[in-house]
Amino acid sequence: MSFQSNAQSSPGDFFELLGRSGYRWQTRVDPQTQNDFAVTQGTTVLAFHFKDGVIVAGDRRATAGNSIMYEHCDKVIPIDDYSLMAIAGVPATAFEMARILTHNFEFFRRSQMQSMSGEGKIRTLSKLLKENVGMAIQGLGAVSPIFATYDLQSKKPAIHFYDMLGADFQIRTHTATGSGSPTIRGILEHEDLWGEKPLAERSESNAVTLAVRLLQTAAQFDSATGKARPDDEIFPTVAIITEEGYRFMDDKELTDICKTSLRR
Repeated sequence: MSFQSNAQSSPGDFFELLGRSGYRWQTRVDPQTQNDFAVTQGTTVLAFHFKDGVIVAGDRRATAGNSIMYEHCDKVIPIDDYSLMAIAGVPATAFEMARILTHNFEFFRRSQMQSMSGEGKIRTLSKLLKENVGMAIQGLGAVSPIFATYDLQSKKPAIHFYDMLGADFQIRTHTATGSGSPTIRGILEHEDLWGEKPLAERSESNAVTLAVRLLQTAAQFDSATGKARPDDEIFPTVAIITEEGYRFMDDKELTDICKTSLRR
C-alpha cells in the first residue's frame, strides 16, 4: 500500500503523513512463491442492531487450508471508543488496517480538535480496502470486514459491510461475513421477520444470547468456524456499542451465557 502526498490535502490527512514518512504496504507477491504456503484465515463474524445499539460478535478460530492454526483469535477489534471492526479473511492484513485506522482517527482528533465524523470513518476504511486490492486478488490479503460505530453527531449506531474492493453498504438490520455467514444470515432474516420481536426491538440480553447461538449453529455446518467450549475456556467474542461507547463481554459473563443459552 502506497500513500501519495498531496499538497491540497487537509491538515488532518493521516494518509498524507504516512506517505511523507515513507510508509509502504506490500501489494505484490512473487507468483512463483505465492502458492508455497497456506495463508491464515479468520472467520466468522456478525453484527446486528438491537434496542439499545449494535452487537458485534465472532468466533475465535483461525485456519490455514485444512489446518486449525489457533483457537483464540480476536476478530472484533477496537478502533476508537465508539467503533469496532470485525474481520473475516487474513488477520495479518486486517490487524494492520486496524492499526492504521486507530492512528488515523486519533491523529484527526488531535489535529482538528474534534472527532472524525461517522461518514469520515466509513470512507477511511473503504480507502484502505481499495489500496489493498492487489493483495486481495492474489488471495494473500483478502479482508471482508464489518465496521460498527456510534455516530456522536447523528447520535445513532451504524453498521457498514464492505466487500474486498472497498465498496461499503450500510446495514439497516443485520449482516455477517466469513465462511459460516450463509447459515447466520438465513437465521437472522428469519428471526427479524418472524421471531418473537424484530431484532431492533430486542433487549441486550436477548441479543447476546442470539449471537452466541448463531455462532454455535454456524460451527455445526462449517469446520472453519470454531465452537464455544466453556470447559476449555474458549468463548466467542461478543461486544456491544451504545451511546456510551463499546463494551466487550468478559469471560465470566460469557461462561454464564454459554451455560444457559447453549443448553439443550
